Order: sequence, then structure tokens, then C-alpha cells
Amino acid sequence: MIDLTRRASGVLLHITSLPGPHGIGDFGPGAFQFVDWLSQAGQRIWQILPINPIGPGNSPYQSVSAFAGSPLMVALEPLMAAGWLEHPSLPEGGFRSDRVDFGRVVPWRIEQLRRAEHGFRTRASGSDKAALAAWCEENRSWLDDYTLFMALEAANAGAAWWHWPQPVRDRDAAALAAARLEHASEVGFWAFVQWCFDTQSIALKTYANERGVALMGDLPIFIAHHSADCWARPDLYYLDSDFQPTVVAGCPPDAMAPTGQRWGNPLYRWERMAVENYAWWTARLKRALHQADVFRIDHFRGFAGYYEIPASCPTAEQGRWLPGPGKALFDALKSALGELPIVAEDLGLITPDVIELRDGCGFPGMKILQFGFGTDGSDEFLPHNYPRHCVAYTGTHDNDTVRGWWHIASDAERAYAGAYLPASEHDAHWAMIRGCMNSVANIAICQFQDTLGHNGQSRMNIPGTMGEHNWSWRFGWDQVGAEPGRVLALMTRVSGR
Repeated sequence: MIDLTRRASGVLLHITSLPGPHGIGDFGPGAFQFVDWLSQAGQRIWQILPINPIGPGNSPYQSVSAFAGSPLMVALEPLMAAGWLEHPSLPEGGFRSDRVDFGRVVPWRIEQLRRAEHGFRTRASGSDKAALAAWCEENRSWLDDYTLFMALEAANAGAAWWHWPQPVRDRDAAALAAARLEHASEVGFWAFVQWCFDTQSIALKTYANERGVALMGDLPIFIAHHSADCWARPDLYYLDSDFQPTVVAGCPPDAMAPTGQRWGNPLYRWERMAVENYAWWTARLKRALHQADVFRIDHFRGFAGYYEIPASCPTAEQGRWLPGPGKALFDALKSALGELPIVAEDLGLITPDVIELRDGCGFPGMKILQFGFGTDGSDEFLPHNYPRHCVAYTGTHDNDTVRGWWHIASDAERAYAGAYLPASEHDAHWAMIRGCMNSVANIAICQFQDTLGHNGQSRMNIPGTMGEHNWSWRFGWDQVGAEPGRVLALMTRVSGR
């Protein structure tokens, strides 16, 4: 759908940031309206963040499943239209339109989905029930483990899987079969939710593609310890006899993080995955390509070499670098799936082996314009130094908005940016978008917040923090108006995108 070697542009906005009446952005009317806005603004790419269920801190990068979709993104309008859900009553006072209040939204949305599933069981047509059954059979390879995992988590009061009763914790076949029967209703509920998610996500992708807009997904490199994936295949991770990680993922200390970053994800036993010809990764990418046309793969450098931290170490100071699977992984994926439409997130400590792997696979890397003003004209993040085969960003979800960056930047950075772009605090957002658009980079992406000229209050995430504002930003159409789309379309046209 999108050729990463030809000039195009797009916008980064997560599904959850969309407008809508039910507390969080979803696959409802707001998503289709945003596709229309992108098309009218001349944009050919809609980049989103991971669409898996959220985890601790409401982060989509710490999910209970690498394959499942977020229940919070299932739109209620189609369920009402099908006759399975009555028009829901909002909680007293309704929901905020500018932020996701996860504490209120999550239980309310799950309750609506339970009502819809009950309505489906009692009122759905035979063809709809047959469609659900066929979909469940087609997705058994991941769905069976995920739905049982969710049912057992509920039955054990939300406890992590390694604290479950030993027979199901250790995946005794008879115990799993008995649990599936005992919790059949809960298993069925989660299967219904995933079917709805898949049906709605594919409808949105089809609508976007028909209007010349490709969806760019986001694939985190690691999975969460408390996840259906880790429970289903503990042998693929460095876990001890009690299923606790012996080593965990992270990044080494640097100027920004003196003790490093200890993410805590279990690390893959790459040698065991290699014996299976990376079958788990093949299944994961096949699923990702079912939901998006192209995707950004997070922490790409971890495939060349990854940082291993002893689980006993509270910081990342005692870690070490070890070789990743390298090109063998991507060769196996290409052999199974064909050409891989991947953008490599190659930020951070990038060594020659990472560049060799990225270029050897033919993947474009990323350039962040906000990073370009701390040194001089030789900085790799300045547009005149970009290679063609890259994706140029004003900033990502882990960066501030442009106007937010301008406010917190040093005097020297602001002076350099003001001279280079040129720009002032009032038009820095458009100047940075123009800088990316006019560069030789094949692909240019801007945060939607930057097309609106928003300040740092609209930042999506601050890495390494668990702040209540992380992952919660939303917009309303009353904030948009005609000007952002008009200007973006103009810049797109004159830059040949």
C-alpha cells in the first residue's frame, strides 16, 4: 500500500487520542473522520502506536499479549447498530474530552463490552455466530492461550500468572482443559471482544486504504513478563524454576539517565527461537501485517545487540551487551512473509553493527529534527544531512511537541533552530514540519499536535515515567478548524509528497 522508497508524508496520532463520547478514542466514527481529514490534507500515512492491550502505567508497550488488540479501542457504535448493545448511559458527569481518565474509562468500557457480548449471545443472527466461530478457529494459535490467560487472571483476582495454582501455572494439559470448561463463559467473552476488535480494525484499514491512506503500526520489541505469551512459552525466555526472569531488558547509563534504564522485560532465548526458525516472530509479524500496511519496529538496535541486566540489579548499571539474532531473524521472516515493510527505530546508542543490520535488511531508519540543534551543521538530525532512505520526524510520541520543545530547549538550541529553520516560538511547529517535508527523506511524519500548534501540555509520553498524563492526550474537532489541513496540504504539494 505504501512504497517506503518514494516521497510521501503522514501524521502520527494514536487511536486513543481521537475524539468520541465514550472516554477514549476508538475505531468509531472519529477514526473514519480522521482518515477523511488526512486524505483532504494530502497525507498518505497514518502512524499509530501499539494497539495491544495496555499494561502498567497505561502503556501500550507493556501488554498482556503481543497478538491481542486493546478492548478499549472497540467502538460501541457498531455494537449498538447490530442490536447487541443498548445505548449506554455515561457515568455521572460524563468523561473528559481532553484526557483519558483510565481509572473511570476502563471499568465502564469493559462493562459495556460485557453487555454487548450478552446481547450477542441472546440476539445475534446465526450468520454472525458462525462468523465468530470461524474467526476463533482461524486464530486459535494465539487466541486460545490469550482468552484462557484472561479468564485465569480474573479467577485469581488479578494475580500474576506465576502466582496461579501450580497445575495451571505449569500448564498441565488436564488442568488447562478443566479450566477452559470451568471458565468457558469468560473465555467466550474475551474471544468475542477480540473478534469485534479485528472486525473493526480491518474495516478502518480498508476505509483508509480506499482513500489512499496507509496505516503504519508499531511493534514493541519485548513483551511483558505478565503476559499470555510468556505464560504460554516460558521456555523462550530467561526464567528460573519459579518463572522469574534471571536477566531483564534495558539500556545502559548515559548523560540523560546516569543509572541507565531498567525496563524489566524478560529477555528472549534467541538460540531457542532460532531452532524453531523464529516461528513465534513469524506469527507475530503476520498478525501485525494483518492490521497495518507498514510498521515501525521498536528498539531495532536490540536485534543487533541487546543490553542484559541481572534481574537482581535495581538499576541498569551492571548490564552487558550481547549479540542479538541479527539478519538471520529477518531472513527467516522474509522467507515466510515476503518483503517486510518495516521502519527501523534506530535511535539511541547506534553502533556499526546496527547500521549494518538496518542497511543489510533495506529498512529505513528514523531522523528526529528536534535532536538536530545541539551541536553544529554536521549533526545527523539536521535535514541537509538526511539520507533519502529514512523517515524524518518533527518528533515522536516520546518527544515533546515542537512548541513544548521550544519552551524547554536551551538558549543555544533555540538560537540555532531559529536561524536554521528559520522560526520563532510562534511558528516553530510549522517551520519544523516544513523542514521535514522539504528534506530529501522519502517519508516525512509529524505529530498531529504539531499541526495544531499545541504546547507541551499535549505531549503523549515522557519515557521512564509513570505520570498520569502519559498516554492520555486527546483532541476535539473544535480545536482543529480549516487552517491545519490547508497548510499541511500546501506543504505536502510543494515538497513533492
